[in-house]
Amino acid sequence: MSSPLLFVIACLIWGSTFFAITLQLGEVAPAVSVVYRFALASAVLFGWCALRGDRLRLPWRAQRWLLPQGAATFAISYICTYSSEQYLVSGLVAVLFALMVFWSPLLNRLAFGTPVSLRTWAAGGVAIGGVTLLFYQSIHGAWNDILNGGNGHFLLGLVLALCATIASTVGNLMVGKVREQSDNVLLTMAWSMLWGSLLVALYVLASGQHFSLPSKLSYVGGLLYLSLLGSVIAFAAYFTLIHRIGSDKAVYIGVVTPVISVLLSIQLEHYRPGPIEWAGMVVCLSSVAWALKPNSSTTAKT
Repeated sequence: MSSPLLFVIACLIWGSTFFAITLQLGEVAPAVSVVYRFALASAVLFGWCALRGDRLRLPWRAQRWLLPQGAATFAISYICTYSSEQYLVSGLVAVLFALMVFWSPLLNRLAFGTPVSLRTWAAGGVAIGGVTLLFYQSIHGAWNDILNGGNGHFLLGLVLALCATIASTVGNLMVGKVREQSDNVLLTMAWSMLWGSLLVALYVLASGQHFSLPSKLSYVGGLLYLSLLGSVIAFAAYFTLIHRIGSDKAVYIGVVTPVISVLLSIQLEHYRPGPIEWAGMVVCLSSVAWALKPNSSTTAKT
């Protein structure tokens, strides 16, 4: 399958998964839904690999990277994402995920000493300004609510969403390490999702939550969509793109996805952003596109 087609598939699916997550909220605890999602996705991937005749076992040198990748990408990130969407409109959570474009070079700097360009710093500053515009009125209202004895759940949702983006970025940084140990994308995804679902299951048990079975067809439909399309197909497309064209180009998905998610929130969640919110979204996503734009010198060489 061509890289442009993989890019379109990932954008369309992930643009809709933020809303699909809302179909799983309310009846079942968020962490339990995460276990169901990635346990099912992992089982499908292992079955797929078995049908292809792949050897399912991977050595410890690969598992030592797959375990933390699963913890970051499929455990911490998604617990925070599901929990944040209890308090934030799904489209806004998607916009925050565009900030991964900036977390990635910053974490690369901290972990590997990779220099961060001046344009990335500048674009990051502009993005922070855009996010501030986007959430200013809601944060102001939530702060006043706290001062008046309220719960300030909006601020909690905002913090959880930001934590989700950072955890996802950490997981993405490990893709290259996993690739060094195995070039079987589907099998490494299966193991990483398995580790993530097991870790979240342990968290559910340790925190006294219960594994309950959903009764609504909308929940089951959302689970199947998120497991099969949002996890198996979209992540396979994304990780394949990272291997083919590099994470610096594959991350452009983070610019397109929020646009689709916001449009769906307007249509399906009755989200009505005002002029300030629209301005914030435009500034934030424009800064992401600016940060990702190739340097003229690099373009000339290629």
